[in-house]
Amino acid sequence: MPANGQRGVRVWLYLLAALVVAMVAVGGATRLTGSGLSITEWRPVTGAVPPLSAQAWVAEFDKYRDTPQYRILNQGMGLSDFKVLYAWEWGHRLLGRIVGLAFFLPLVWFWWRGALTRRLGLGLLGLGILGGMQGAIGWIMVASGLQPGMVAVAPLKLALHLTTASLILAGLVWLAAGLRAAPPTEAEPGRLRGTALAIMGLVLAQIFLGGLVAGSKAGLVYNTWPTMNGMLVPPGSELFAVSPWIENFVDNLTLVQFNHRLTAYLLLAVALLHAVDARRTRPGTGMARRATGVAGIVLAQACLGIATLLLAVPLWAALAHQVFAMAVLTMATVHARTSRAAPSARTFGTPSAPFGFEILSSRTA
Repeated sequence: MPANGQRGVRVWLYLLAALVVAMVAVGGATRLTGSGLSITEWRPVTGAVPPLSAQAWVAEFDKYRDTPQYRILNQGMGLSDFKVLYAWEWGHRLLGRIVGLAFFLPLVWFWWRGALTRRLGLGLLGLGILGGMQGAIGWIMVASGLQPGMVAVAPLKLALHLTTASLILAGLVWLAAGLRAAPPTEAEPGRLRGTALAIMGLVLAQIFLGGLVAGSKAGLVYNTWPTMNGMLVPPGSELFAVSPWIENFVDNLTLVQFNHRLTAYLLLAVALLHAVDARRTRPGTGMARRATGVAGIVLAQACLGIATLLLAVPLWAALAHQVFAMAVLTMATVHARTSRAAPSARTFGTPSAPFGFEILSSRTA
């Protein structure tokens, strides 16, 4: 792959990653303002146009007034307040459409120009499929909040929606970092490479658990630290109060928050030990510097999470905690990918034969 083509693809992937982070931020604001159920239909194409007349606004408002959220929480809300809710949800969905176009249109262009290796092309195809699934998961999530008696979306579906977005972000960053990563002068120890990958996995697991906390509002209970209202470990009667026991992991606010805390401690411990190991084993190298940076950003995120909990989850802190999680994931992904040696690959399409394959010696993700 020519250097300029490789650079263009890398810039495109990082711009896509920034758009995904923006969508996570707007999605978090949509959830925190209670706006996610204001649009009651899934119209992937025609829904891009908001109501343009007074009559259209009244029609949309009438649909919302038929939802349980309106009848239980927002009874008596006026049209002007509804427009604010609608704007957040519409903006979130519009941003999703923009991300889709920003992905597929350049993808076709780079593929036609022969700027994609076979491995990179397949990786991008997988991310495109995952992105399509994300749109469906988003609607399934919204639909769960429109069921009788519901005033918000189901926590598990929200966690899946957030985690899928995080997987897309990690995939984009992984591919982009692979285009820049030069093979190290000597192989990094397998222990360091494995731990870097494990940290990335732990960050994704913690994001999923954070989605459960957000969806169930478990952050509004036990607003103390390091104990949970004086208890380092709540009794089993509180952790597993729900029957059947498996439902405690989603519906029991005590266990949901406890699991999020425990995974945060585990992630921080692994990141710190990894940084110490890298600095002792590979002093002065990129591996050591990256490992130290990952440990630092994980520590900062842990402190932000504690502050968010102690302040009883104000909107600004909750949103900052969610967006900063994407920064942690980005850095952990770059570290894990850069720690690997980059293999040779095939090129996916060329200007002269866009539907064929050409063997080139180049790095790939």
